[in-house]
Amino acid sequence: MNAHLQPTGSAYFISPETAAAESHTLSILVDNEPGVLARVIGLFSGRGYNIESLTVSETEHQAHLSRITIVTRGTPHVLEQIKAQLERIVPVHRVVDLTVRARELGQERPIEREVALIKVVGEGETRAETLRLADAFHAKVVDATVEHFILELTGKSSKIDQFVAIVKPLGLIEVCRTGIAAMNRGSQGM
Repeated sequence: MNAHLQPTGSAYFISPETAAAESHTLSILVDNEPGVLARVIGLFSGRGYNIESLTVSETEHQAHLSRITIVTRGTPHVLEQIKAQLERIVPVHRVVDLTVRARELGQERPIEREVALIKVVGEGETRAETLRLADAFHAKVVDATVEHFILELTGKSSKIDQFVAIVKPLGLIEVCRTGIAAMNRGSQGM
């Protein structure tokens, strides 16, 4: 084997003749019980797969079901392996690759949104500029003093990235992001 084609120890080793890695959003319906999230995460870490975003919450209280949304990156083959391995975990009820499903529906991506809380300090003109930008990005002021604002911003991750970059020189102190929540368009559930 050529030196430049040897595996790196990562699940993301790609030889020139294979497909390029791409980002996919997976939705996983699981029993809401202790240890399930650890088992799902263990599958990723044990095989060297990276998680770019992770969101989990109970979605069906009566049925005790939670929905885990994971954004990960890999070749189509690696993503199929991930999906198949997730489906074999006992408390997993269903795994849907929302990115593949969106393409089947003739759409580029599923609906993806993220919430961020952003703390900015400042006075005078800097404070006024922060408020103008918050208004332009449809961010809500959820806490304010004479020294700082905490803003809530909902939207695509790229919108939040852009807002954070713009307010950074204005006194950005802290950012807390939820991770992506995602769903496909149309009348069918996952």
